[in-house]
Amino acid sequence: MTDFHISVLLQEAIAGLKVEKNKKYIDATLGGGGHAREILRLGGGVLGIDVDQEAIDYVRENLKSQISNLKLVRGNFRDIDRIARLNNFEEVAGIIFDLGVSSHQIDAPERGFSFQNEGPLDMRMDQELGVRALDLIKILTKDELNEIFNKFGEESRSWQISEAIVSARSVKEIKTTRELAKIVFKTAGESKKIFQALRIVVNDELNSIMDALPKALGLLEPKGRLAIISFHSLEDRIIKKHFLEFERKNMGRIITQKPIVPSDAEIALNKRARSAKLRIFERN
Repeated sequence: MTDFHISVLLQEAIAGLKVEKNKKYIDATLGGGGHAREILRLGGGVLGIDVDQEAIDYVRENLKSQISNLKLVRGNFRDIDRIARLNNFEEVAGIIFDLGVSSHQIDAPERGFSFQNEGPLDMRMDQELGVRALDLIKILTKDELNEIFNKFGEESRSWQISEAIVSARSVKEIKTTRELAKIVFKTAGESKKIFQALRIVVNDELNSIMDALPKALGLLEPKGRLAIISFHSLEDRIIKKHFLEFERKNMGRIITQKPIVPSDAEIALNKRARSAKLRIFERN
């Protein structure tokens, strides 16, 4: 079976966590289990969390030889405190977040994450969520679409794109990724930022991060570490701001004064690593 997800900055993140034998760790965004696998290999116990049932199933199958040290829970990392408490992971040595969308989600056309694959306009990481990208494209006004594309996609031509979408949908419903990508392409060329913005809103990603960070810090034992890999500037800004605030409140120290970024060699092997940034915080 092909890799569900290629973990970005894997060695750097694991080194940053300073994994110790018989200590407990939380992988808050399990994905294909790359980080969990390394922690298990180094003798740590792992609580793996993911909203995507496909990720949980994949890891359960592929790491079944190490299942005695691995607990898997389907849930949103914004509830990390509750999930940790229910699974006896209340004081842990490290927590890792690998934000954004997994390779599997991007490559599975039926999930609707990629503008390069024809599929339904879905974009839900948790497939039990009620609202899909399709619903946003169908219902939101020109002003509301403009705000989403501008704020979450940082797209300079957000107004023109919103106009084009509203105009196109008045003729025919926009149902697929390709249909949307075509409309955006005619107006602005690249549609990556538009897809990113819709994905962030569908999954409420930025609010989830803001909710999760203080909770995650509260779960760490003294000298416990929080390692977070982000993939776009909005996420990175939130993490940087929270880490500075934690430090100002004397809750610990920032380990990475500047974020760690992938090497040229890693980017050559996995172009999706290009925008990754790793920041690490240590609790007092």
